[in-house]
Amino acid sequence: MTVRSLSVCLLACAVHLPAQSAPANPLAHSQVFALNAMRATTAPNGVVGRKVFSGTLATGEAVAVHETTQPAGAPPSPMHRIGHSEVIVVVEGTIEFDHDEKAERAGQGSVVYVASGTLHFIRNVGSGPATYVVVQVGGDTRQ
Repeated sequence: MTVRSLSVCLLACAVHLPAQSAPANPLAHSQVFALNAMRATTAPNGVVGRKVFSGTLATGEAVAVHETTQPAGAPPSPMHRIGHSEVIVVVEGTIEFDHDEKAERAGQGSVVYVASGTLHFIRNVGSGPATYVVVQVGGDTRQ
């Protein structure tokens, strides 16, 4: 078999192979992300999380959104440092945002900004559930 005939054979085979496709970017077009389409996962401490989406904006930034509900009295996730920026919108309840050796409270409708590199945690300090939506941007945001 000559190099030319081998090349033709390989090319013919490649045409019939299934295409390897990257996961679809949910931010490639405008759309609604319905709550009932999001799978809820419950952590051992009773916290319920829902991944909304993870993708890349047309301008190149990685963005991910998730919703978290902490029951009253649930222990918070451990203090952690992030390699991305976060905007957190409190949907219901009252949370305490512990960061930079201080604690700040945020109630329904409040917005919390967490700068990249901030060591922090969020705790439910209310008598009912606390639900908040986290928007992660840039840095180590997974796509």
